[in-house]
Amino acid sequence: MTDLFTVDGTTLRWRGGGETLVVEPWGRDSVRVRSALGDVVDADWALVEQDPAVHGGTTVSVDGATATLTNGRITVVATAWSGLDWQTGALSHDCRLAFHDADGRLLFSESASGGALKLRSRTYRPLAGGGVSAELSLDTPAGEHLAGMGQYQQDLVDLKGCTLELAHRNSQASVPFVLSSEGYGFLWHNPAIGRATFASNRTEWSAQSCRQLDYWVTAGPTPAAISARYAEATGHAPMMPEHGLGFWQCKLRYSSQEELLEVAREHVRRGLPLDVIVADFFHWPHMGDFRFEEEFWPDPAAMVAELADLGVELMVSVWPQVSLESENFAEMSRRNLLVSSNRGIDVQMWFGGPSRFVDVTNPEARAFLWDRCREGYGQYGIRLFWLDEAEPEYGVYDHDAYRYHAGQGTEVGNLYPQAFSRAFFDGLTAQGQGSVVNLVRCAWAGSQRYGALVWSGDIHSDFPTLRRQIVAGVHLGVAGIPWFTTDIGGFGGGRTDDPDFHELLVRWFQVGTFLPVMRLHGDRGPSHEVRAADGSPRQPSGAANELWSFGPAVYDVLERYVHLREDLRDYTRELMAAAHTDGQPVMRGLFHEFPDDPIGWTVADQYLYGPSLLVAPVLEAGATSRRVYLPDGATWTCLSSGAVHEGGRWVDVDAPLTVIPVFARDGALDRLVGRLAPA
Repeated sequence: MTDLFTVDGTTLRWRGGGETLVVEPWGRDSVRVRSALGDVVDADWALVEQDPAVHGGTTVSVDGATATLTNGRITVVATAWSGLDWQTGALSHDCRLAFHDADGRLLFSESASGGALKLRSRTYRPLAGGGVSAELSLDTPAGEHLAGMGQYQQDLVDLKGCTLELAHRNSQASVPFVLSSEGYGFLWHNPAIGRATFASNRTEWSAQSCRQLDYWVTAGPTPAAISARYAEATGHAPMMPEHGLGFWQCKLRYSSQEELLEVAREHVRRGLPLDVIVADFFHWPHMGDFRFEEEFWPDPAAMVAELADLGVELMVSVWPQVSLESENFAEMSRRNLLVSSNRGIDVQMWFGGPSRFVDVTNPEARAFLWDRCREGYGQYGIRLFWLDEAEPEYGVYDHDAYRYHAGQGTEVGNLYPQAFSRAFFDGLTAQGQGSVVNLVRCAWAGSQRYGALVWSGDIHSDFPTLRRQIVAGVHLGVAGIPWFTTDIGGFGGGRTDDPDFHELLVRWFQVGTFLPVMRLHGDRGPSHEVRAADGSPRQPSGAANELWSFGPAVYDVLERYVHLREDLRDYTRELMAAAHTDGQPVMRGLFHEFPDDPIGWTVADQYLYGPSLLVAPVLEAGATSRRVYLPDGATWTCLSSGAVHEGGRWVDVDAPLTVIPVFARDGALDRLVGRLAPA
């Protein structure tokens, strides 16, 4: 019976029925599991290589049909079976895994066969041309609470009971890591298009096309401990540079160098803090030219120099679309640096004219893209890039229609945004830049190590959408992406001259003050046309979107909060350091700090900004008060009234339009008490 398993050092292996199953330690308190029809393969999609010295004394033992691997706080028990099926008389083989914590408590297990049901926990269906569609079925605790999985436009903070598409879309970033209140974290280490279902009777993970099942599990006593192990396994975010801690100004779109500079000058004239200003899309001649159009941006070097004198960094938008009219299209097409279409006309997007996408899964394409951006932007001292359309946003999300250097779209499609961030991270670090941050519209597991600051996409300007961004930021942080922001005010549907939008903007700006990055952006109406000197049209520009664009009453509130963001700079820097060194999210669900308070796993309209500030935004039009839950285990000081409350209770607080309810934990940041008093 001992021949059922083989042990190679600290790696446990089982073979049977054409399948190979491998369990090995992968970082502290963690294991990696791979299984395949045939032999498993090496894949570094998100996991980074681990130093065996940090495993902390891994032990592996075999006792007949049972093998046990223990690595720190996690133990995996493998139970094998090989023999004749009593119903069919056929020889069959199987092996199931169960995962336990340091106290021997069962965390979850691969699903049982059900006797005569003959269920399999790992299933494979071979595909024509190679690869398989695969599914993993797990028996998980019915009463557990789940968080993570990236950014989905919904308002559920507890994912138990949800089914989620494993695919990226504009405003959806699928990052397949989930954290359980039962004390484990689980990474589906597979960039395939698929689905995750967290039902009460089982959890199921599926991939439309892959080479193997591949997942990583860690055990920890708290969400903070699990987050730390996950960062060790997939890579730490860099330290956020100083210009990431303050206020960023943006609109769709500054149509010229002079227009952008005048906004920065006005900030300085008014004494308003400004760290970054953004040149949005179509500052280029054609999509994929990766440079400024000379008529509208005649002297980039002088622009960057003046901004530097004002203490402002310039960020420029880069899209992965390459127009058929671009100066780079012919060479990129000839060198196979673009995504290919498996059928039909090889055009993948039509916005701004027919185009194809840069195939950033190809190292040569990443190098080409960076070389063009270095020449078009970097030579002027620009070191911040806005990586738009990073899903990528195909005209139709038919993933089986596209082919990458790394594989078919259904097999590796979710890798794209990680590789897009990597192109600029590698380029900037090769130039000697230390801390890299780039704004990106999507992410996958491991994106954080490439300096990815994720924003929530082209979302609508209304209160229900604002509410969804709270949950999105919390889940993205759990999924290992600590840098999150939104378009303050929403992207589309807001008008500069609309009083109802003014209320929404104020409430969103208050939230933005307590986000990892505070960034004002949006396509405000009414827009106006832009034309070149010869009369030819360019992309239009939205209405004004600066702090002073919405009238004096709104300006008074926004001015107050942008200065409050400056007062938070030292605290924000501490949070960014914790994200960098320990993998801790900056924006946190209440459960992160208070996992033993069951209510903290269910509150969807509040969050923690780091360990010490509880933020309870007003998320309904016309509301001037709200009910707030204060977690058990701390005292809470209201920053507007100064009142001190014991935790473990709900309180009703006043919230006129000038006030966002914020509470400080256990006397922290006492200098802020009164800063949020009604104006």
